[in-house]
Amino acid sequence: MSRYFIFLVPLAVIAGFWLLSRQEAKLAHDPTHKSFFERNGTSLGNVFICLVTFWMLFLVVLPYLYMVQESFHPRLPPMKRGGPEDFLTIQQYKSFFVEPTGGAWNTNHMSAFIFSILTSVFVTVINFAICYPLAYYMAQAGSIQKVRLLMLGLIVPYWVNEILRAFSLRLLLASKGLINQTLMGIGIIDTPIDFLGTNSGLYIGLSYAYLLVMVFPLYNAIESLDKNQIEAARDLGAPWWKIHRDVVIPYAKPGIASGCTMVFMLSAGSLAAPQFLGGPNTLWFTSIVYDFFFQAFNWPRGAAYAFILLTACIIFVMAMLKLFKVGLGEAIR
Repeated sequence: MSRYFIFLVPLAVIAGFWLLSRQEAKLAHDPTHKSFFERNGTSLGNVFICLVTFWMLFLVVLPYLYMVQESFHPRLPPMKRGGPEDFLTIQQYKSFFVEPTGGAWNTNHMSAFIFSILTSVFVTVINFAICYPLAYYMAQAGSIQKVRLLMLGLIVPYWVNEILRAFSLRLLLASKGLINQTLMGIGIIDTPIDFLGTNSGLYIGLSYAYLLVMVFPLYNAIESLDKNQIEAARDLGAPWWKIHRDVVIPYAKPGIASGCTMVFMLSAGSLAAPQFLGGPNTLWFTSIVYDFFFQAFNWPRGAAYAFILLTACIIFVMAMLKLFKVGLGEAIR
């Protein structure tokens, strides 16, 4: 293990505990807030802390720190690691902008990155437009029986593996798939619609893949809203759109921010849906990262690209929290 990596580990742990202490200090001023151990008990609280610490340290923090330090090294055979040819460099990051050979702009990879980010933003907006009315109905308007049926209908399809779901969508959206054959059979269209070539299949697949991570944060936020506030707004003559704009959406901001950030990050890091449902000319950024790691075995460049994507996701998360004016602790409740 690199000597730089050894020094980064305690710094990451200290930073994590510092952030936790700041959050607890803010919550301590809330008279309605109960401490973690008051809610869960001492024994169970210690178990939760140990499990979360193990998860964060060994499955999140350490792998990402290793990825970061790997991205600042040249591509070398394992036997030459730690030798005179092994030094810190930003060449892997420069290769994202400029081709290592020839010095031309790396438009291929930059275009794939921009396309992946913009598509993820578009999928996030589409998911919110679909899930907000559904979450509002389940939380405020639906009966218990209907809500249970809707929950069951949403959850059961996700018992199937994501790769199988993406492949099944490809079969449905193909030129000779069920949707095109049905539309042609009833005379709506004369020629098949190229869902996959136009990336429509990609948008549908990503929206479907992460529907639940948008629905449940919205449902949890809206479900705790007092129905008397909505009734009071109606009694005062407010139209339905103004009730949502001034009452429901401001109250559900933490759920909206949480759902949007999760859908965006999962879409930007998706691999199965772009490979199965993307068009022949579609180049997804995570596919490039995957190829560097497992096809070209260029781990330093793959790590640099992965860190660039991670940085973009973090910037999006901070922007969403700033846009909705919510804290990180509120968004993850």
